[in-house]
Amino acid sequence: MADGRGSTLVHLLVVVLCLVAFGFVVAAERRRSVGTMQKIEGTNETFCSYSSDVATGYGVGAFLFLLSGESLLMGVTKCMCFGRPLTPGGNRAWSIIYFLSSWVTFLVAESCLIAGATKNAYHTKYRGMIYAQNFSCEALRKGVFVAGAVFVVVTMILNVYYYMYFTKATTTPVSHKANRVSSTVGMAGYT
Repeated sequence: MADGRGSTLVHLLVVVLCLVAFGFVVAAERRRSVGTMQKIEGTNETFCSYSSDVATGYGVGAFLFLLSGESLLMGVTKCMCFGRPLTPGGNRAWSIIYFLSSWVTFLVAESCLIAGATKNAYHTKYRGMIYAQNFSCEALRKGVFVAGAVFVVVTMILNVYYYMYFTKATTTPVSHKANRVSSTVGMAGYT
C-alpha cells in the first residue's frame, strides 16, 4: 500500500461481491413471478396462480451480496470518518466525491432490490380467491430488478474509484511548505 494503490485483495473482493450481486439481480429479473388466471371447475370462482417464487430469493441474495461488499469496503476504509486523516488535495476531494456518490447509488440499488423482492413475494404468496370479472393478475413490473442491476454496477465502479483515491489520499505524505521570513523573489538590494 506504499504506492497508494491499495490492497489488491480488497479491490478483488469488492468487485467479486458486486458481480455476484449483479448475477443474482439478472437471474431475479429473468425469473420474476408471472400470474395466470385459473378458474375452479363447477364454481364461478377465479384465482391467480403464480409461477415460482425464486426471484424473491435471488433479489434477497443480491441485496446481501451488495451489502457485504459495501460493508467490507467501509470497514477497510473505516467509513472515511475514522482512522488516518486524508491528505489535503485532489485525492481527498475525489475520495469524498466518490464516497458520497457510492453511498447514494448503493442506497438506490438496495431499495430497488428490496422493493422488487418484496413485491414479487407479495404477489406470489398472498393472492387468494378473486370473485370479480375481468380481473387481471398483478405481477412485478419489468425493470425493477434491471434498475437495481444498473445501480449495482455503478456502485461497484464508484467503490473501486473511492478506494483507489482513498488509499492515495492516506498514503501521500503531507507536503510541508517552508516558512520563509523574507521574499524569495531573488532581487538583491541596490546600494
